[in-house]
Amino acid sequence: MRIRSALTCALVLCLTAIPVVASAKQCGNDASGFTAWLAAFRREAVASGISPAVVNAALGDAYYAKATIRLDRNQGSMKLSYEEFLKKRGAAAIIQKGRRLKAQNAALFASIEGKFGVPAGPLLAIWGMETAFGGFAGKQKLFPAIATLAYDCRRSVLFEEQLYAALKIVQSGQLTVEQMKGAGHGEIGQMQFLPVNYLKYGVDGDGDGRVDMISSRADALASTANYLRGYGWQPGFGYQPGEPNFEAIAGWNKSQVYQRAIAYVGREIDG
Repeated sequence: MRIRSALTCALVLCLTAIPVVASAKQCGNDASGFTAWLAAFRREAVASGISPAVVNAALGDAYYAKATIRLDRNQGSMKLSYEEFLKKRGAAAIIQKGRRLKAQNAALFASIEGKFGVPAGPLLAIWGMETAFGGFAGKQKLFPAIATLAYDCRRSVLFEEQLYAALKIVQSGQLTVEQMKGAGHGEIGQMQFLPVNYLKYGVDGDGDGRVDMISSRADALASTANYLRGYGWQPGFGYQPGEPNFEAIAGWNKSQVYQRAIAYVGREIDG
């Protein structure tokens, strides 16, 4: 018994000597805990190497974005049939305008295909379906949207990673906090890149020394081609369902109707 007691005491002492590292952040499904979560995240961000000035600029006035939560819970267009989806997204109009843009920007698309192996069609299909060729990129402030989703318990790990990436974009000087506006889930620019992919696949397509997918169509289109290449795009192969490059299109969006729509619209633009 004495030996057992000594071992028990030693075990207790060892356990109490090990520092317990627990996150101060607690996710939530309503606005009640957001302020506390945000304060803890800001401390962690500074400790991880994000400058206090960037953290303050990006998150100083962040708020719980109820509109983002409503959108996240109701993504109805992804539940449509393929035919309904094409109609709702205006596929016929995208094809018509896409053909004109392909002709007007022939040199740009030739350059992109020469570098990344991706033809104009799928790039124009994505551009048209995401933002109507840059016309509707969204006006939602990015940092409140992503901070809300990072706090929300449904996908907190995924969007906390996106929030860190967004801070790094600002810290690197690629975009300012004021420029970073987009769709409800924090997608950025003409092709709606999430921040992690913005950092990973962003390309300076116009040669000005920075990646700006908001105002530079060359950057947006080249970055999308780089993204598709990163998901296995093979130059010279087809991209319709069953063909090698359809898998790369599937890497753009998990919705099967969206994937089929990109392939169809792209084929009609490419002729």
